[in-house]
Amino acid sequence: MKNYLLLGLCLLFARGAFAWGQKGHDVTAYIAERHLTPEAAEKVHKALGGYSPVYFANWLDFASHWPEYAYTKTWHYLNVDEGETTETMPKNPKGDVLKAVTEITEKLKSGKLTPDEETLNLKMLIHLVGDMHCPMHLGRLSDLGGNRRPVRFFNRETSLHSVWDTNLPEAVHNWSYTEWKEQIDRLSDDEAAEITAGEPADWVKETHDICKEIYASSPEGTKIEYDYIFKYTPVIEKQFLRGGHRLARLLNEIYQ
Repeated sequence: MKNYLLLGLCLLFARGAFAWGQKGHDVTAYIAERHLTPEAAEKVHKALGGYSPVYFANWLDFASHWPEYAYTKTWHYLNVDEGETTETMPKNPKGDVLKAVTEITEKLKSGKLTPDEETLNLKMLIHLVGDMHCPMHLGRLSDLGGNRRPVRFFNRETSLHSVWDTNLPEAVHNWSYTEWKEQIDRLSDDEAAEITAGEPADWVKETHDICKEIYASSPEGTKIEYDYIFKYTPVIEKQFLRGGHRLARLLNEIYQ
């Protein structure tokens, strides 16, 4: 019982600290899983002990609060202050999401990891590619990625970061992660090739551009209601698709 209580408390804390919430990461991981090549799917499932990528999609949100993985706390985001770009913003010496995704991908491609190291890095990559596509994870250091920008979600006081974590995705569509995939993942081959083009550095720039627009349209005290949800529904859907297809691309390249 105590273990379940601890897990529940960790979940509540993790939701407040990181992005997309559980549903968003599950959707991203499931879209990726459904676009793996047969060879990549076999190797991924083997590395994950027979589990689906979805099973571990939120693992790092918990693990970052454990002493042995505390070094990953800054890996979930890349803060970019107003007037800065992803290139000009001073780098966090403890790392960021772009650095982590780039280095983890290189390590997995090297083929030099032990089985345990491979499993650990794979679980991290599954989560971090999702984080890379959550707009507020490219938010400003000055307000901790929107955590210090107060807004109202209907009649409840919250932060802009929290809205984009869980409130907005859950309000957009009350679907399971499999229903999300079924409903939004309908790209043609050409469309899929277009969104998987580029490299992680390009993807964070794209997410930062979205983040800048969100800041501009969401000043302190913004009342977020139906019109805001309607405006940003396509953004949520597109970011889930981008994250899922891009994660699949990385995994297919790693496990050729």
